[in-house]
Amino acid sequence: MDHRTKRVAIVGAGTSGVAACKHLLARGFRPVVFDAGASVGGQWTRTLASTRLQSPHVAYRFSDFPWPDSVDWYPRHDQVVDYLAAYARRFAVEERVRFRSTVLAAEFVGDDAAAGWERWNGNGEAFGDGSGAWRLTVRHDDTDTTQVYEFDFLVLCIGRFSGVPNIPAFPPGGGPDVFRGRVIHSMEFSDMDDADAAALVKGKRVVVVGSGKSAFDIAAECAEANGVEQPCTMICRSPRWLLHDTNVWGKVDIGYIYFTRFAELMVRKPGAGVASNLLATFLSPLGWLISKLTEAYYKKEIPMEEHGMSPEYGLSKSLSSCLIGMLPERFYDKVKEGSVVIKRSAKSFTFRDDGLVLDDDGGGGGGGERVVQADLVILATGFRGDEKLRRMFASRRVRDIVAGSPETAAPLYRECVHPRVPQMAVIGYSESATNIHTCEMLAKWVARLLDGAFRLPPVRRMEASVAEWGRYMRRSAGEEHFRRSCLGGVGIWYSDELCRDMGCDPRRKKGLLAEWFQPYGAVDYADIQ
Repeated sequence: MDHRTKRVAIVGAGTSGVAACKHLLARGFRPVVFDAGASVGGQWTRTLASTRLQSPHVAYRFSDFPWPDSVDWYPRHDQVVDYLAAYARRFAVEERVRFRSTVLAAEFVGDDAAAGWERWNGNGEAFGDGSGAWRLTVRHDDTDTTQVYEFDFLVLCIGRFSGVPNIPAFPPGGGPDVFRGRVIHSMEFSDMDDADAAALVKGKRVVVVGSGKSAFDIAAECAEANGVEQPCTMICRSPRWLLHDTNVWGKVDIGYIYFTRFAELMVRKPGAGVASNLLATFLSPLGWLISKLTEAYYKKEIPMEEHGMSPEYGLSKSLSSCLIGMLPERFYDKVKEGSVVIKRSAKSFTFRDDGLVLDDDGGGGGGGERVVQADLVILATGFRGDEKLRRMFASRRVRDIVAGSPETAAPLYRECVHPRVPQMAVIGYSESATNIHTCEMLAKWVARLLDGAFRLPPVRRMEASVAEWGRYMRRSAGEEHFRRSCLGGVGIWYSDELCRDMGCDPRRKKGLLAEWFQPYGAVDYADIQ
């Protein structure tokens, strides 16, 4: 039986889902895509009015589909949605999507003998011996019906920054229930219509809790709505590197500093061998110097130190942890004028009837508590991507192993396939400097795997690789952030491994200087289909 007649399901029609569908279609498969939304675009269809790309459009693109000439340098969220929709139309993806269709549960049906495998799926191939299948329970909102389907392979493209909000734990009597105002998560705020979101914050004492990009964006939007008359208070525990521009010293793109093969020589890469690690150790002082000079430039250009927002870790670690972003336009001007008030809180916070209590002195050294009065509190505290992934599965065994544990990152080989879960791939769970490029590379890899172009290695080798990459994540991102599965510092090396699996030359540039000193991007891999 031709494996192209096999039934393939994709869950999610965001960036990774449309890429996966496109490349499977190119190899003769007829995948079915389920998405809970009404259009392609995923998270980009549910975001703040002011949201823009974190990187220039030339860096954030599919390898074979350029942006239109009219797009902004940092595209608005609606322009990103239009780009993804145009890609879906161009490659006949849209007609494969069943919109307003929510996958409620996925269950493997068949002989799941994963514990005794020598090779993934028993033989290292995508469909194993052909006896197993994934049973999906899907709710179709258009018809108000629930149906059950079976597929031979399952591709999860559900992302990790939506669906399950990360809500801080509070002591008894100190949670949101004692607060007279309203408490929402940034997910709820982003899901609102732009006009409704503006009306919600208008004229209110708004407190935004968080240190990431979404917290800055929400605070900036609240400041636009209320000005200095009703300033937005931002509660920040650990400031991050948010940049005003990707050009360093006004002329050098940051990609030339951190995203070249030469830059990755200074990184101890997982699976690279002893010689590579020794060279990385030898070059580490140069890497430290480059980062310090880059940090000094940004600290000079951005008044982060003046407002107590200087990050506690270096820029290089920030990139390796995927904890970097772009500042909202004129953010520190808003701080200076008083429409945004930043309060640092090194410890925890609790609620009381009229606002928040910060359980420290804000860095003054005297201890104590500070009260921040509020009418509306927005928790920009991130998401539980691991829990979102677990909730997809009916099987307790799969739920227990698929996303790792508090002590381990998600144990996915090539950040995609769990060695002990059959006939399934995950695309878009790990992070990188440009997520769209990583998603597309994995989409190509998965399509070739399903097409029989290569087989996966023995399970023990897969698990050894997973463990080695886990040690790298912990070493590069630290104890607090290693579970983000960030590829930011080793993106080229990661793509090299995918290329070698697919039988493609990992060296994509023309000329020695370009190969080592030019940034890599999606276009370099355009001929891999």
